[in-house]
Order: sequence, then C-alpha cells, then structure tokens
Amino acid sequence: MNQKLTVKDVMSKPVSIAKSALIPEALDKMLAEGVDPIVVTSDRVVVGTASRRSIAEKMGSKKTGNIPASQIRVASVTREDFTSVYQDQDVDLLVPLLQRYKIVVVWDEEHRLIGQVTTGDLLKVAKPEGAIDTMVEIAPRISRDDRVVQLHRRMVGDGATRFIVMDGNKAVGIVTETDIAKILVKLKGEIDKHFENALRNVTAADIMSSPLITTPANTPVSKVVDLMLSKNISTIPIAEGDKVNGLATRKSLIDALGTASFT
Repeated sequence: MNQKLTVKDVMSKPVSIAKSALIPEALDKMLAEGVDPIVVTSDRVVVGTASRRSIAEKMGSKKTGNIPASQIRVASVTREDFTSVYQDQDVDLLVPLLQRYKIVVVWDEEHRLIGQVTTGDLLKVAKPEGAIDTMVEIAPRISRDDRVVQLHRRMVGDGATRFIVMDGNKAVGIVTETDIAKILVKLKGEIDKHFENALRNVTAADIMSSPLITTPANTPVSKVVDLMLSKNISTIPIAEGDKVNGLATRKSLIDALGTASFT
C-alpha cells in the first residue's frame, strides 16, 4: 500500500443534519446527497449518525403509533454508530474501521468536523483482489406478494438489509432498507389513524426496484466498483445466466479488502 496517502486524500465533504430536524428532512437529504448514514449534530458537535435503516425501524415501530413522520425528530433515530480519525493519519487505518462502521468522521487538529469517509470514498482508491463472485452477500428470497410489514419484521428481527424478489424461479426485483424507509415515511406523512391498515396492503411488488439488473460473475471487480460509484448505488446482483448467486455490496467489497491496492 502507498504510505503517502492520508485520510485527507480520500475524505469527502461532511453531510450533516441537526438532531432537532424532522425525519422526512433527514431522509430527503440522505437521498439527495447519496449518503447513508448521515452525521447528526447538536450545536455543531457530532452526537451520532442516522441511517435509512434506523429510520425504517422507527417508522415501522408500534411505539410511534399514529404520530406522523413530520412530528418525529432525528434525535429519535440517532445512534452512536461511528468512529473518527484525524485528516493526517494514514489511509490504511480506514480499512478495518469501515469494515466495522458505515462511516468515519474526520477531525482537524482542533477536533472540528471537516470531513467524512464512507465505503464509496475508500473504494475510489482501493479495490479488493479476486473474483467478484467470492465477494457477495446472500440475500433472503421473497415473493412479490410478501407484505412490507413482514419485511420490516425480518429486517428488525433477523438483521436483513436486502431482499431478492422472486416470481417463481426468476429473480424480478430487489427491496432494500431504503425502499422500506421511503414507503414508511410516505405513509406516515399521508395517513394518520389508518397507517397500520394502509401498511398491511403494501407488498414487495409495490416498492421493489425492477427489472433486476444483474452483472455476470466473471465481471472484473474494478468494473463492478466503477458501476456502483457512477450510478451511486450500493448493491449489484451477481448472476450466472438467469441465476442470481448473491449481491455485491459496498460493504462486501470493503470486507474483502484484506489485500487492497491503493491508487
């Protein structure tokens, strides 16, 4: 690895939101900026992060009852799920940190927030070595008719982050944490007393990304990374013919950075 690269060389501009902001504003900002999670601050001090997953969990929880999303603040979905470094530290330090955390906050010498490093930032300068089909995650298979309330339950209880939607033996779409967060925030904004009834009628087919765009298992890792970054997506299904073997994600690629090549 090139020891001359420092955190400053790979960090990006920090994207943050106040803990007093409302949930819809936070989700809109994450989607517009293409970040997940987003740094949460209080009086310019970093207090944690909020993710699309934490928003989905909160919006689907019975504890929120009939409270509309427009009345729920970011503080309620903030987690202390981040770590930090200084801008002059070696870039090699980022690999194990991003294998554990989704984001690394960057301080200056006076401990002020000046940047952040995400999996996407690191993948711009480091590519794992090996075949892409050895770097995939196995996602649960669901049917088009599975209800979002069931997917939310599996997301919270089983830790699932993505679901491949099947129509018989054919993969036809994908549902992610983002899709679940978006529909829950939307329903919480449009419907008050009848939220739970409305949610029961929403199926995977209603929110999935379709058609499912796959990449062959013999695609070079560098091309998969370039596609993720150019399209600002976090997941690419890897297939052999019509069979989806698994999902290449930014997280799975970072996990494979045991032998990285910094450029």
